[in-house]
Amino acid sequence: MRIDSHQHFWKYSPVEYAWIGDDASAIKRDFMPQELKTEMKRAGIDASISIQARQTLEETEFLLSLAAENACVAGVVGWAPLLSDKLPQILETLCRNPKLKGLRHVLQDEPDDKFILSKEFNLGISLLKEFDLSYDILIYERHLPQVIKFADMHPEQRFVLDHVAKPRIRDGVLEPWRKNMFELAKRANVHCKISGMLTEADPKSWTLETLLPYLKTALEAFGPERLLFGSDWPVCLLACEYERWVAVAENFISQLSQPEKDAIMGKNAMKFYKVNDGVANYERP
Repeated sequence: MRIDSHQHFWKYSPVEYAWIGDDASAIKRDFMPQELKTEMKRAGIDASISIQARQTLEETEFLLSLAAENACVAGVVGWAPLLSDKLPQILETLCRNPKLKGLRHVLQDEPDDKFILSKEFNLGISLLKEFDLSYDILIYERHLPQVIKFADMHPEQRFVLDHVAKPRIRDGVLEPWRKNMFELAKRANVHCKISGMLTEADPKSWTLETLLPYLKTALEAFGPERLLFGSDWPVCLLACEYERWVAVAENFISQLSQPEKDAIMGKNAMKFYKVNDGVANYERP
């Protein structure tokens, strides 16, 4: 199976999606499964992992309801109040739905850059293994030193780094991002998504050559066995169409062996998010 490990759904409202700024008018509308199905079929993608875009339990329940109605949504990475003393009961309820695969908190927006190291947050993270949930790490590159310490605090927890830690692609800056990526990759429980890169570059003038130093670093650091392809749809539409981003990723990995390509384009996501084969019930064109 070929799996898009990172996409979003939403029914747009300016209040609930205030993070979508005035320069992102192209995504100020609803994005729902039927539209994604069309895009995935064109690109030869079988299924997706839907990632939270709001920090509410309502959001998690919304995504799980969409996954229940659409077999091509293989799993959900939702949100839960990791700092709450009621977290065990909340997770027990949420995990009754087998399509909940993991959680994410929007760490990049926390005012304190060391939030990820706080005692309360880490108490919440320590519960995820008990419920067999993964955790998506959403940060900017400046947070990588803290993330390295964080990963060491939870050596048995499955982590995946979203959007290659949002390096400064637009400015062409590689260090210290590159050094920190190699250091983080020494932790075998940490994976990395090739996703969300176009909006860290210049959405209007990016090229594959612009992205290559960052793509090569991710591949060299994590290897093909710990890289996951993700579209970041519909946010990617600010820079290119879905099918084009799939083609960019395929072009980048074209020199790898077929098993390595299959791993990046689906098998790694299946293993990381514990997705069963045959989850999608439609045929490719």
